[in-house]
Amino acid sequence: MNRIPSWWRQLRRWLPWAALLLILVAAGYGVGPRPSPQEPELPTLAPLPQHPRIRVAFNQSRESTYRDPYRQIHRYGYNLEELIISQIRSARRSVDVAVQELNLPLIAQALAERRQAGIPVRVITENTYVRAWHRLTPAEVQALDERSRQKFEEYRRLVDVNRDGRFSPEEVASRDVYALLDRGQVPWLDDTADGSKGSGLMHHKFVVIDGQRVLTGSANFTLSDIHGDFDAPGSVGNANHLLLLDSPELARIYTEEFNLMWGDGPGGLPDSRFGVQKRKRPLQTVLIDDAVVEVHFSPASRSLPYEATSNGIIATTLAQAQKRVDLALFVFTDSGIANQLRQLHQERKVEIRGLFDPGFAFRDYSRTLEMWGLALPDENCRLDPARLPWQQPPQAIGIPNLAPGDKLHHKFAILDPGTPQATVITGSHNWSVSANHLNDENLLIIRNRQVVDHFVREFERLLAEARFGPSRRLREEVEEAARRCPNPLPLAPTSPTVEPELLEATSRSSPSLATPSPPRVNLNTATAAELEQLPGIGPDLAQRIIEARPFSSLEDLQRVKGIGPAKMEQLRGRVTW
Repeated sequence: MNRIPSWWRQLRRWLPWAALLLILVAAGYGVGPRPSPQEPELPTLAPLPQHPRIRVAFNQSRESTYRDPYRQIHRYGYNLEELIISQIRSARRSVDVAVQELNLPLIAQALAERRQAGIPVRVITENTYVRAWHRLTPAEVQALDERSRQKFEEYRRLVDVNRDGRFSPEEVASRDVYALLDRGQVPWLDDTADGSKGSGLMHHKFVVIDGQRVLTGSANFTLSDIHGDFDAPGSVGNANHLLLLDSPELARIYTEEFNLMWGDGPGGLPDSRFGVQKRKRPLQTVLIDDAVVEVHFSPASRSLPYEATSNGIIATTLAQAQKRVDLALFVFTDSGIANQLRQLHQERKVEIRGLFDPGFAFRDYSRTLEMWGLALPDENCRLDPARLPWQQPPQAIGIPNLAPGDKLHHKFAILDPGTPQATVITGSHNWSVSANHLNDENLLIIRNRQVVDHFVREFERLLAEARFGPSRRLREEVEEAARRCPNPLPLAPTSPTVEPELLEATSRSSPSLATPSPPRVNLNTATAAELEQLPGIGPDLAQRIIEARPFSSLEDLQRVKGIGPAKMEQLRGRVTW
């Protein structure tokens, strides 16, 4: 009888397990997250080559895919949060962050880790979004206006991990960004550090690493701007981008801007400078290898020539276009830029293509109306003479096809793509009067074909499924206005001021002169004098309302300093937008 060697018995015992292991490895198990059978692979485009010192990343790019770390959704795009975190963790000397809104806990954790490692970290944000939501009582939540309620719900969905309707200390400690920063002893302040209630919006979105690299673009550091709304699986985030620029000279310029806002830091003297409190800063130029980069900061005083402001610089840059201008904009309300584009199109035959966020594109204050060849008089049949409908409107002016709830949050323009003079205009700066004269913003103009090519690919992606021309509702409004106002009057720059007290006295003494239902005042088109006729609105507050335009809801008024819940209730039913 032959005896079976012991080594053979051992081998036979392990063979089935080895075979199973080979099957699992072949199937891809244990090598990182892979799509489930219900989650097919997403085909990607070959990545474009990046400039050696200027990297461009879009959160909806078809060049890459990633898994959303909060919702575990496999989706297209570059993970902008991962890019931010990787730069923070690479810091060896310093990290400075200036961002309008921050609610991503992984970024807060990375900042706290750097601070605990002994690296100086500083954070500046906008006061509107700093609130201890977890401490609100049910009655206080019920009393919130619509916009604040939305912010609370976003916070609840992110922080209330077990969905029991309450915020446990553990959930707050791990998911509330300001709790994370405070626990990590990260110093931070907002735009009330200058001793004010905040002037305009601290609208920056930039990070400076080690005085060497600048990370900036259109994206706030939030779920909705980077990954998508938490409880909406179809949402992939507002269309945004970030740039990483490796340049000590550019980093120095951004650090100077940061230091103006920081002053001597939290708890010190009110020597921070926000808004128009800052000194005039000229357009500055930096060479990054073969790329020419220009940078400018807002706001600009109204006493400065238009050409010296960010909007004026945008208009001047657009005037250099020879063949084509492509626009991807969240908000577009500035007259100077609109008139420059009209001149390019009508007089120099430069091709204009534009995509605009659908939440703003069809509003009566949006400059898309003139681009579509439309004129819309106000409720009093007055028309701004500077808003001239374009002759032979461009065909490719419209809105992108976005996931429900997502926005086109880009703020970029491409000039003459594919040519040696190819240029991109980008940054945090919306093309609005508020961005120009009220908000803290940064504007970048980059002249480099390799960098521009990335923006061209993003624009063409959005253009491919876009819808062009005005909506049916907007056309109906224009037709109705034409019937109502066959001969519209020019909108005067100013009108006589009528004291509210005089109107009230006249109504009491002469009831027949009183107007039972006064016409609503349009917040986006009214003159200062018209705004001052509203209850509780004086000259200073009227000017702040004008500077904060555009508005898309009554709740938007909460960003105007001096308007609280009580005053908003006074204005309810008295204003439109």
